[in-house]
Amino acid sequence: MEIWNLVFMQYDRDASGTLNPLPKPSVDTGMGLERLAAILQGVHSNYEIDLFQNLIKAAAALIGCKDLENKSLRVIADHIRACSFLVVDGVIPSNEGRGYVLRRIIRRAIRHGHQLGQREAFFHKLVAPLAKEMGEAYPELVKAQSQVEKVLAQEEERFAETLDNGMKILEEAIAGLEGKVIPGSTVFKLYDTYGFPVDLTADIARERGLTLDMAGFETRMEAQRDRARAASNFAVVDTGGIQIDGSTEFTGYDRLNDTASVTGLFHDGERVDILKGGEEGIVVLDHTPFYAESGGQVGDRGVIRLDGGVFRVTDTQKQGKDIIAHLGMLTQGELCVGDEVEALVDQQRRDATRLNHSATHLMHAALRQVLGDHVQQKGSLVDPERLRFDFSHFQPVTPEELEQIETLVNSQIRANAEIKTRIMPVDQAMEAGAMALFGEKYGDEVRVLSIGDFSVELCGGTHARRAGDIGVFKILSETGIASGVRR
Repeated sequence: MEIWNLVFMQYDRDASGTLNPLPKPSVDTGMGLERLAAILQGVHSNYEIDLFQNLIKAAAALIGCKDLENKSLRVIADHIRACSFLVVDGVIPSNEGRGYVLRRIIRRAIRHGHQLGQREAFFHKLVAPLAKEMGEAYPELVKAQSQVEKVLAQEEERFAETLDNGMKILEEAIAGLEGKVIPGSTVFKLYDTYGFPVDLTADIARERGLTLDMAGFETRMEAQRDRARAASNFAVVDTGGIQIDGSTEFTGYDRLNDTASVTGLFHDGERVDILKGGEEGIVVLDHTPFYAESGGQVGDRGVIRLDGGVFRVTDTQKQGKDIIAHLGMLTQGELCVGDEVEALVDQQRRDATRLNHSATHLMHAALRQVLGDHVQQKGSLVDPERLRFDFSHFQPVTPEELEQIETLVNSQIRANAEIKTRIMPVDQAMEAGAMALFGEKYGDEVRVLSIGDFSVELCGGTHARRAGDIGVFKILSETGIASGVRR
């Protein structure tokens, strides 16, 4: 049995296949902790060590399986550990990203229980034996045990009916097969009608020595997409595929009006040198106080003034990485590339928006305090009238919890802490406890926004000067918008 391996890193193979000596050869070493435990305990498999044996016995007792060598019990024991620690780390079952990975693992474990004849929810009941086995080394598991059980139980309930219905259809299809390929029409019916995941169908097929007609499945999926597009009432706006080079400096953290030079003009999707009165277009400046829509905060509105003319800005958007585009109409006069102009942001609208943005940060922190550290931002909208916040959570927020969240936010508003921003290296910001969005890409330096000791987040938006400026915070509604996502 291999318990330790060494990889000697000596060469770099380039695109042509040539091996070039590394400037600093090294040794990559890895040891299997559970394999070492197997050696010390005198057994021949990781699944025979005390940790897994206790989980396997707990699963067998729940399901009523007497064969402790059954491979399905091993899968369940392995998966309860993986799923529980994923939930402890803040992952919630969903249909995308790491949440989908968790969902697939949970459903695979449930299916193996189903194979052993288990029709009642059982998987979540293995969290307690796991906490007993590993809680001393991982106290965070014991602390979050109740939450983990709720998440897994809810996912079991959702999947139970899907599994029963889907397995009947799949078993009938397999029984009637003449070859070794499950037709794409069957795979699509399972997915579209019964919500049976394709990867689960593939797992079952693999176990039976079968394959899927994925080409046929994809053909039906594409036909469904075409039908959906044809039924849609939404029009697609043609932006003309504008590509704008250069960069715009944002000066709007400190001021709401600024003088600037026009570096680019666009009309009907084409670059132009002049905009005339009555024409809609896009204006690009060398620097601007207008905030471009980003991070959920809407773009600024206002006016760009010039001698004898006014360009009314109805929206501000980012183009590429560094360009800020002012969208609107030249209501009078002529505007030319190179003109010196005065950019003036609508102050009342900006002020209302930045207060709502700061309230969003307070609410995010309050959500995590009341509901748990698994809460992560999934989306937001911050405008002058309201704020909307989408977050990961596995069940509806109760009226009592909503009241606690409101109370927490309003207490922070009354505390009136100063809202501070700092620019620092991203690693230093993370060490300081700043919250970042999972999957978001950040540069070497980031902007960190702090509201007292209550909230610390990475944010490029505009904010109030003090928490008390927000006024009063009130939650008007709470609902689910997707699996594992609340709004």
